[in-house]
Amino acid sequence: MKKVIFILVLLFILAGCGSGDAGGENRVIKLAHSGSESHQYHIAAEKFKEELEGNENVNFTVEIHPNASLGSEGDVIEQVSTGSIEMTTVAADSNLSNTIPEMNVFGIPYIFEDKDHVYNALDGDAGQQLLDLAEDKGMKGLGYWEVGFRHLTNSSTEIVNPEDVNGMKIRVQPAAVWEDHIAALGGSPTPVDFNELYSALDQGVVDGQENPLATIDSMNLYEVQQYVSLTGHTYTPAVTLMSSSFYDELSDEEKTAVEEAFNQAKEYQRNALDEKEDEILSMLEEQGVTVTEPDREAFTEATIDVKDAVSNEVPEEIIQSLIDSK
Repeated sequence: MKKVIFILVLLFILAGCGSGDAGGENRVIKLAHSGSESHQYHIAAEKFKEELEGNENVNFTVEIHPNASLGSEGDVIEQVSTGSIEMTTVAADSNLSNTIPEMNVFGIPYIFEDKDHVYNALDGDAGQQLLDLAEDKGMKGLGYWEVGFRHLTNSSTEIVNPEDVNGMKIRVQPAAVWEDHIAALGGSPTPVDFNELYSALDQGVVDGQENPLATIDSMNLYEVQQYVSLTGHTYTPAVTLMSSSFYDELSDEEKTAVEEAFNQAKEYQRNALDEKEDEILSMLEEQGVTVTEPDREAFTEATIDVKDAVSNEVPEEIIQSLIDSK
């Protein structure tokens, strides 16, 4: 009887060891972002979690923290940089540009023609050159998820020409390039953290803002903004960052798994958002929102000097490399 018990105990121990070896040490990734559970950030984050946790060759647990629950974008960038949390995805040309000034390049108006142009740039050498700059800040740039092409909205009137922005208080991201951008249109740029944007619009702290259609939808901004102008003035990528102290501890197999999950999430999110845009436009019209097609040439001309605002932070070759990546 003792022999039987001994054998059973031994088999139990061996089974436990075997299951542990299959995935290795459990790695917990806290992934923080400032969007809602339907925001672009969250769409990609959930797919990343699904793919990484579903990889049987590694052992990861991904904890997603939306709604700025671990702090604003500026807060989580600092936490990832110092290793307090493992991962975040943030707008390139917002708080991240205060840490990596070259990311201000994405605040320059009309440097991208369409999404194909954007993806060629981000997935190529030009995009990688920018990601590499995160290494000096204690972060690994995994790549770019999507926020999207940005459009102007407001609560009072249709915006067709740059003159229509004159005198409006427009919420901007906390970066100098955005202040110059709105000022060039005659508006009054007003920095507001993303997690405070809805209330700022609702309370009249600002008259308008600019964000992609998917953001306008996911954050319910159409409830407090009755006019949307499809300016498409800039494209914002969601730079996805991992703490270098965490990334460097991973085995080669674990690093490969993380990168594969990231890329699977990237492709999934791009397709999902592309399909969703027509649905959002229909929804906005059903909600009584006025959607207008502006004079893009006039907006391009009015903002042509905005690039000068970042000339000391963004080398001309970075700007040109993005423009040339068609």
